[in-house]
Amino acid sequence: MSNAPTIDNRRARHEYHILESLEAGVALTGTEVKAIRAGGASLSEAYVRFRDGEAWLLSMHVPPYRQGSFSNAEPTRPRKLLMHKAEIVRMQSRVAEKGLTVVPLRLYFTRGKAKIQVALVRGKKLWDKRADAAKRAVEREIAAHVRR
Repeated sequence: MSNAPTIDNRRARHEYHILESLEAGVALTGTEVKAIRAGGASLSEAYVRFRDGEAWLLSMHVPPYRQGSFSNAEPTRPRKLLMHKAEIVRMQSRVAEKGLTVVPLRLYFTRGKAKIQVALVRGKKLWDKRADAAKRAVEREIAAHVRR
């Protein structure tokens, strides 16, 4: 296992109920790969849109690579997701349902290739977030009692 970072979208787990997830490849330039390996990418504002039978990752921020000079790409450019056509069609039809969207959860490297875990999600209501926070607090208290 290399020392390539795993970039998590912690905000997505807080903001959404995750219904299903799958792995997709990401079309990146060479300097983007180097910048991500240096640990610099943000998934917090990113989302997936479907256009012309293709999946596109929008608003993922990859900072310019320091040694990249003119070959650096725009930090928030749209990036194509590499998925099977059946997966794209299935996700696209599910997104057509009310209140569903597709967001990235994790960006990581597998055998030298950049992969992204995308999930079909439904937004949480405020009371759902409060209930989750209360549940985590109770679990922390129980864990503290068990340790004592």
